[in-house]
Amino acid sequence: MADPSSYRPRPGQVPDSPGVYRFRDEHGRVVYVGKAKSLRSRLASYFQDLSALHPRTQQMVTTAASVEWTVVGTEVEALALEYSWIKEYDPRFNVKYRDDKSYPYLAVTLGEEFPRVQVMRGAKRPGTRYFGPYGHAWAIRETVDLLLRVFPVRTCSSGVFRRAGASGRPCLLGYIDKCAAPCVGRVSPAEHRALAEDFCDFMAGDTARFVRRLERRMREASAAMEFEQAARLRDDIGALVRATEKNAVVLPDGTDADVFALAGDELEAAVQVFHVRGGRIRGQRGWIVEKVEDVTDAEIVEHLLQQVYGETAPAEGGMQGSSAGATRPERAAATTSAVPREVLVPVLPPQVEQVSAWLGVLRGSAVAVRVPQRGDKKDLAQTVLRNAEQALALHRTQRAGDLTTRSQALRELQEALDLPSAPLRIECFDISTTQGTHQVGSMVVFEDGLARKPEYRHFVVRGPDGDGAQDDTAAMHEVITRRFRRYLEDKAAAAAEAAGEPDGSHEVAAQPSGKPRFAYPPQLLVVDGGPPQVAAAARALADLGIEGVALCGLAKRLEEVWLPGDDHPVILPRSSEGLYLLQRVRDEAHRFAIRHHRARRGAAMTTSVLDGVPGLGPARATALLATFGSVARLRRASVEEIAAVRGMGPVTARAVLATLAPDGAPAPTA
Repeated sequence: MADPSSYRPRPGQVPDSPGVYRFRDEHGRVVYVGKAKSLRSRLASYFQDLSALHPRTQQMVTTAASVEWTVVGTEVEALALEYSWIKEYDPRFNVKYRDDKSYPYLAVTLGEEFPRVQVMRGAKRPGTRYFGPYGHAWAIRETVDLLLRVFPVRTCSSGVFRRAGASGRPCLLGYIDKCAAPCVGRVSPAEHRALAEDFCDFMAGDTARFVRRLERRMREASAAMEFEQAARLRDDIGALVRATEKNAVVLPDGTDADVFALAGDELEAAVQVFHVRGGRIRGQRGWIVEKVEDVTDAEIVEHLLQQVYGETAPAEGGMQGSSAGATRPERAAATTSAVPREVLVPVLPPQVEQVSAWLGVLRGSAVAVRVPQRGDKKDLAQTVLRNAEQALALHRTQRAGDLTTRSQALRELQEALDLPSAPLRIECFDISTTQGTHQVGSMVVFEDGLARKPEYRHFVVRGPDGDGAQDDTAAMHEVITRRFRRYLEDKAAAAAEAAGEPDGSHEVAAQPSGKPRFAYPPQLLVVDGGPPQVAAAARALADLGIEGVALCGLAKRLEEVWLPGDDHPVILPRSSEGLYLLQRVRDEAHRFAIRHHRARRGAAMTTSVLDGVPGLGPARATALLATFGSVARLRRASVEEIAAVRGMGPVTARAVLATLAPDGAPAPTA
């Protein structure tokens, strides 16, 4: 571990200019790349007291052994250089982006003499025009199959193309008029390239021009009484329309835009983007972002825009939509297709003016970077956000479902918390309340790293006077006390049953046959919170004399793991599977507690209208609502229907209707 003061630049040595800086470790590897409006101010912020730095920043500056910088003319140049260096060095402390899956693209190899249409994945190749990405390869093939009626471009591999040329016979697609058969000389290279370019123009959104052209030719053929040709052109028009309709119009004004959304937590985030061209969704892409450095959502958006659009820069080569030997207008059109007129983001990047200017340079015209506020664009942004949330949930599920990963997570927790064995059973507790009302606790159970939902439990927090606990720590103490008191009772009942001694406990006798519900103690007990919640849980265990149960708390803000009596938290590595498992357990307890809390709060608000009915208690009020479903239906019911509910009678039924009757309405008499 290096001392940052050992490589700190001397005062006045760092220029007060825009630039990009690199931190290197003792082996010369670049560990972090950043940019700054003022290099002097930014670098000085890294060499302050370590205790004032974020934990991830502390780790970075103590891992590094030197720092160097490059001065540039403008902040836009700094943005472009930062992206180039991040791509070149892949620094370990910069934000990491990983595709959440390998997306297929529709590619047209314009760099070949006879361009080919195909589905491609992976890195972009020079001389190829790309469309997408798409969610599924079959969606691309369906679209291509429709368009080959109108644009019979070659789709065969190089081997098939050479064999057809050698034999003088085209493949099946050539015989059914879905390929122009350049392999046997039916069309010249120039004619085939013109077909490929028309195909690209149609896929880029210029659809109306081709439909109008076919309609004109159909009318001409009909007027000349060439009805077979007119019918074929009619079918071609239908194919183009169907291919266009596969992408629904989401922005009626025909806008070209990329819509981004972000969903995540302290360590990871899922990013989704919808590529909208001509008002239609032409592609979708997603990433899983590892938050290696301490970044805000706004900074993630800035890095993301660098990631997505940096490849369109001419200096990078092989830009999306480029082609070998392409003319300047062709290159400009390709770059324009990659960078739309509007970039809609969830939050604005910190230096939105510089980002907009950089994108404008790539596009060749102005680009607006903004947050949608209303209308269709706001609705589309919400749809993209839902996709991001689902992608994050899927990523977590896939990661948690792997047996090797779960085993690694349990081993890491055993080592980090100094446990005698891996915690095969983990229980996590959380408290949910609204300003001290309707307090509930939740208990979720994970065994071998997987959720055991049948063993989840809810607790209604009663407090010493029956009105709930004073705060979260008191509620946590009560919930854990009740859980482990029940464990001791079940344990005693099981021991008595094994010894043949009947137990008179009402609670135990009321349980179904089989294992008592709380007979298994966890190896690890997790509470949602920091030192106060951990102390309350430890006090509850000590009061009951519970031993052999490890305890820890997971604090949300920095994902710190707190142990009882420790002044400093346990910091698990960002990539730790053990930390990920703790997060998942904590999040599940939080979700379960909130769901029960909302249900109780909603029920309390509903039953409150029946509180004033004479002789009607909570149990019968609940029975009424369960029978009729809502207060509105109950208000429309007759006295006989209400009296038929178990526990009710005619007198109470009339009292219910009298209470629910609108002001001035006569009370029911029958």
